[in-house]
This record gives sequence, structure tokens and C-alpha cells, in this order.
Amino acid sequence: MEENFEEKKKVHNGGGGGEASVMGRNAIGVVTDDDNQQKIDYMYKIIVIGDSAVGKTQTLSRFVKNEFCFDSKSTIGVEFQTRTITINDKVIKAQIWDTAGQERYRAVTSAYYRGALGAMLVYDITKRQSFDNIARWVDEILTHADKSIVIMLIGNKADLSDRREVPTEDAVEYAQQKGLFFSETSALKGDNVESAFFKVLEEIYGVVSKKALLSNYSGNNKENRTIAGPKGGVVLNGSKIDVISGADMEISEFKTVSPCSSC
Repeated sequence: MEENFEEKKKVHNGGGGGEASVMGRNAIGVVTDDDNQQKIDYMYKIIVIGDSAVGKTQTLSRFVKNEFCFDSKSTIGVEFQTRTITINDKVIKAQIWDTAGQERYRAVTSAYYRGALGAMLVYDITKRQSFDNIARWVDEILTHADKSIVIMLIGNKADLSDRREVPTEDAVEYAQQKGLFFSETSALKGDNVESAFFKVLEEIYGVVSKKALLSNYSGNNKENRTIAGPKGGVVLNGSKIDVISGADMEISEFKTVSPCSSC
């Protein structure tokens, strides 16, 4: 799998001068100069959600720019960043939305669940309440997003294991019950951030490919549109997503990038 660490520039709603704009009063995005030069086969929308101050923005920044900003401020409203990778010789542009965890912004961010193919559901291993609230976030995902959305449960701040309030076993058990992927990450050190995002993107690619296959099969076999069962059928609904523990995930080597410029 190849990846492209991209130079970013912020784009505000209504921006002119050739810059892209983002609909929504509280939406801020970043685009790349490479976007108009590279052929994109697919664009996948992923949301990063969870309580406030669990490290959502830092996790996203680590994946997109390999940066960690110690003076990061709480996200206001919604913002997104992009990163381009290659899966099976297909160029995938991940558009990753960072949704604010503060309760007063829930009405704003709820609209951004729509169209999301993946979700990074983040809690802080040093804050039990952030894990206890995971069930509510899962309910929101299932209410507002597509039922086939790929969900990765992330226990962030694994570098603070001496302050742990959420045992890994609790998260693994919950992920197994709900059929989620799971990993413990450290946005500070970069541990497992790459592999967690890549796993979600690979699973999305698989789901999208299966849906395309199903659609083509149905179109070419009008007399038999139902595909199910073990005899060569493709079954999408009701399939359980495997659980992946952080300890079993490969940590990708990062490319060298410039120091943090903005947060």
C-alpha cells in the first residue's frame, strides 16, 4: 500500500480565488495542490468522533501530516483533512472529518454522519467516562450513517498506561459484542495510528467492491436478483466485523515531514 503525505492549505466557507469551499457555517477544510494533478479512483468519507479532549484532532493530524501539536485547541464545529493512498492499484482519497465532541455542537455535527463509509470512534484510556459514552456514539452512528459503515474503536493515549482507567479487556469485550474493529493508539508517539486508518480504508474498499459486484451481478441476472447463502453468493448485510487488538497491528514506518505548523 502506498501513501502520499500531502501539503495542506486551509479553505474556509465561501473562499474565493480558486480555492475550494465547504458547505456549512462551521465547516473548515484542507485541500491539496496534488488533488488536481492525480487521478482519484475513489473518495471515501471517514468521520472521527468521540468525547471532547480524547485526542481526535491529534489522531487525525498524526495520520494525515505525521504531526503532534502540544498546543492544540478544541475543535470548533467540524473540519476535515485529506490523505491519498493506494489500495490494490487504486488511488483512494480519504476525506476525514473531525467532529467536535462538545455536547453543544452535536446538532451541527449530526449532518456530517451522512455519507460516511467509515468511523474512527475514539476514547481516552485515562478517562473512564469517555469509554462509557461510547455506546451513545455507536447509537448515533447507526442512526445517522449507512448501516454498512466500518467502525474502528480506538483507545487513545496508550502512552499514558500508568494512568489507565479503561482496561484493554473491557474494550475488546465491547468491540466483540458490537462487531467493531479495535486498536489502542498513541497520537503522541504515533503507535498504531497508521495501521488503524489503513485497516478501515481497506475494509471500506472491500465493502464498496462487494456492493459493485452485487450491483453488476443483479443487473446481469434479472431473473435471479437475490444473492445469499454459501453457494458463491455475496452477503453484505449481517456480516460481523472482526476485532483487531492494538498489540497485533503492524506499526507503519513514518516518512519525515516538517514540524507542526498549525493546529
